[in-house]
Amino acid sequence: MSTTLPTAVATAPPSVPRWVDRAAHAVPLVVLPSGLWRMAMAVGIPVGFSGQLAADWRPGWETSSYITLLTLFTEALALLTLGLVRPWGEKVPRWVPLLADRRVPPWAAAAPALLGALAVTAVTLLMFRGGWPASAGGPEGPEGGAAWIMNACYVPMLLWGPLLATVAIAYALRRRNT
Repeated sequence: MSTTLPTAVATAPPSVPRWVDRAAHAVPLVVLPSGLWRMAMAVGIPVGFSGQLAADWRPGWETSSYITLLTLFTEALALLTLGLVRPWGEKVPRWVPLLADRRVPPWAAAAPALLGALAVTAVTLLMFRGGWPASAGGPEGPEGGAAWIMNACYVPMLLWGPLLATVAIAYALRRRNT
């Protein structure tokens, strides 16, 4: 007697190449470490800042709210990449009022994704322009192990733009004749 377990994980439409599906799933994962680092700072875990920089980023209602919202917004944008390899990126889900079951025009998903990829690439390259992110704090920035952890958390973000661009181009090519 064979039993199959129900799966809660949605699978990509058959026309999505496996490597594109994996690239789309990698995007939220490359953004996650920087979000975890920021959340550590938001809840008061010392992340290596000193002096005025530490005072400016000490946990408090405003600072923690800002950091939390920034982290949630960043991760939500990264998760939108999955729409380029899932059925809801091709057809609006039924639960969306007024647009339910309508086909998503390919340009309506691909154009913002490509613009987002350019923006994210520019921002992350600027973040690394002067060296490692931990060095941006100058003498008040993290040093030693704290700097290593911060840099290790932010380096994966360099992949966000190229991965998003790759998935967006694959989406546009796959849907160009629909």
